[in-house]
Amino acid sequence: METGQQDYDLLVIGGGSGGLACAKEAAQLGRKVAVVDYVEPSPQGTRWGLGGTCVNVGCIPKKLMHQTALLGGMIQDAHHYGWEVAQPIRHDWRKMAEAVQNHVKSLNWGHRVQLQDRKVKYFNIKASFINKHTVCGIAKSGKETLLSADHIVIATGGRPRYPTHIEGALEYGITSDDIFWLKESPGKTLVVGASYVALECAGFLTGIKLDTTVMMRSIPLRGFDQQMSSLVMEHMESHGTQFLKGCIPTCIRRLPDGQLQVTWEDRTSGKKDTGIFDTVLWAIAQCASIFFSVLSCSRKNKKRDP
Repeated sequence: METGQQDYDLLVIGGGSGGLACAKEAAQLGRKVAVVDYVEPSPQGTRWGLGGTCVNVGCIPKKLMHQTALLGGMIQDAHHYGWEVAQPIRHDWRKMAEAVQNHVKSLNWGHRVQLQDRKVKYFNIKASFINKHTVCGIAKSGKETLLSADHIVIATGGRPRYPTHIEGALEYGITSDDIFWLKESPGKTLVVGASYVALECAGFLTGIKLDTTVMMRSIPLRGFDQQMSSLVMEHMESHGTQFLKGCIPTCIRRLPDGQLQVTWEDRTSGKKDTGIFDTVLWAIAQCASIFFSVLSCSRKNKKRDP
């Protein structure tokens, strides 16, 4: 345990959009502030820097990849306007991914600089509560640090959920935590789920001419206006995205050549079918990171409770 307890007016647990905004505003008002942020690697080993979901595995990389898809569409139309574009048009996933990831890393660094400029202390440690004013943070190296504050804000966000009851889901599937950090093209992709995350990912994958299928259990964009949701799905189908409607996956197996064999069930007929894909992307729901990084106090920490 690192000696000497460090005291702050405000400790923010979570370095995403909400946590950073809170910390910087409090510091601007003259408070002594610290931010604790730690990214638990995804089951596939993906990890990233300061900035939270939006910067690293959400809005920012997603918009850049959608821009990639839109540019591809413009190039396809260019010859109608007199531009002579060599055919066939090819897309280089590796080059795009490198550019996107470098931009995200520059934002990570920018957030660290902003905290430093505002005299907000940044700790890259995973925090758990000891009592209502104190947390114990564990670094990647295993070193522990005690931090105390008059006020503690929890701003940990969420992470994608895996359907662990499905054989092979955890071992062979990826999520939105991984898709933006892939070094190589995902190839023929099955997106499981019909949330906005699922359809956004399927949209840009189709846009860069990858064979993309969406498997949906019931309706698209549950909770959204269904007339608009139907229009979104029709638009995606007209541009090449395939949909398996009313289906649920039951098993994923890796074949000797490295491809994934997915078995699913049609909920209406009860029949089973299979398909071969290069990548399976889970986009079914999110679970709160709070349970993993904040409130799951270890037994030894509980013994310190007053």
